[in-house]
This record gives sequence, C-alpha cells and structure tokens, in this order.
Amino acid sequence: MALTPSNNKSREEKMAERQAAQDDVLMREIDDAVRQDEYARLAKTYGRPLLVLLVVGLIAFAGYLFWDSQREGKMEEQSEALVGALDQLDAGNLDSAAQQAAALAANSEGGAWASARLIEAGVAMEQGKNADAVKIFAEVAGNEDAPAALRDLARIREVAANYDNMKPDDVIAKLKPMAVPGNAYFGSAGELVAMAYLEKGDRKQAGTLFGEIAKSDDVPETLQSRARQMAGLLGIDAVEDVDELLEQQGAGTGIPAGQGSE
Repeated sequence: MALTPSNNKSREEKMAERQAAQDDVLMREIDDAVRQDEYARLAKTYGRPLLVLLVVGLIAFAGYLFWDSQREGKMEEQSEALVGALDQLDAGNLDSAAQQAAALAANSEGGAWASARLIEAGVAMEQGKNADAVKIFAEVAGNEDAPAALRDLARIREVAANYDNMKPDDVIAKLKPMAVPGNAYFGSAGELVAMAYLEKGDRKQAGTLFGEIAKSDDVPETLQSRARQMAGLLGIDAVEDVDELLEQQGAGTGIPAGQGSE
C-alpha cells in the first residue's frame, strides 16, 4: 500500500516562510516610502514649473479659440460687405459700389481684399477710367497674399483692359502660362494670346491656339464659336463632328434620318 505524502512542515521551515513573508512586506513598504519620497522631491522641484506650463498652455488654447471665433466673425462681416458692394454694382449704383468696396479693401487682406479691389476696377472701367482700372488689376495680380485664382483673373483683366497699348510679345509673356488646355482661364487667356500671335503675323500659332479653344468643352459656347470661325479663317479645321455642330446651331444636314450616301 502506497504511503500518502506528509504535508507537515518542520518548525524551522514554517519560521523561514514567515520571515520571508515579513521581509517581502517590509521591502514593499520601503519601496513605497522611497517612491513617495521621490514623488515629493519631483513635485517640489518641478511641480511649480509644470503647473505654470499647464496654465500657460490652457491660456494659449483659450486665446486660439477666441482668435478663431473672432476670425470667423470677421470673415462673415467681410462677406456681407462684399455682397453689399456687388448688390450696389448690379443695381447700377457705381459710386456706392466703389465706396463700399474701397472700405472693405482698406480693412481686409487676402481674398476679401482682392475681391474688393476687383470690384473697384470693374467700376472704374464702367466709368471709363481705363487707366485706373488697369492699375488696380495690376496691383491685385502682383499681390502674393491674394489667392492664385484671383491673381490670374486680375492679370487677364489687366491685359484685356490695356490690350491696345501693349506689344504682342508683352501680351504673350503675361498670359501664355494660362493659355493652355486645362487651365481655368484657358479660353479667355488663349483668345488674347492667339490675337497677339495674329498681330505678330504668326498665323500658324494663332490658328492652332484658336483651334484648341474651339475644341475645348471647358470654354463658353460663344467663345468656342468665335474661335472656330477664327481657326477656319486661318486654315485650321476645328470641327470634329459636323453633324453635331449643325445640330447645336439649329440646322439639319438636309438628309432624312436613316438615309445616307450609298
């Protein structure tokens, strides 16, 4: 018969285990005391600077929130002022539109400033003050703080308003970067550049550019039609689909549907 292992421990073993447990508790207490002392020392050394840093951070964040809300409020005010100036322009109140736009330009920057100045230039053109308009357009076109789209628009308007006083090479130099398919202002810039090529006597370049404008779906139909006519006069066939073109112009082919040449 097998003997059952005895679980009885000697007195010495029990005392050793008890001593080990007491030592473990003591070590934990010492570790906790050392840790608390270390925390206290850190808090005393770095607590105040950290607290100051935290407070400064919170103040900075609050300042940013305030600035952001103020900025949004200012943008709303600028938008309202811009709409007001445009309403006056649409109503034919040129002087009032110019005054409101000038006031906005004086107290704004970036897009709001550029838009306001463009309104001023538009009013100047309506009033026959071409030189003033050209000057304002050039100012907007050269302002790096203005959005690129508005700078490009101002450059085109500057050239268009001053075209008769410019040399063809100067027109080409200013607008050629925009006179490429895919550019938002391809149609307007391209037409002016093509006219400049024509004035230089470069019929091939002019015709090619007019042909590209005529084939572009991203330009107004009136500009397409005008470019198509110019391209045709210069010996460039800018018509890709004759039937479609005739249909767009409200004309038929003269051949009943379903009957073609055999």
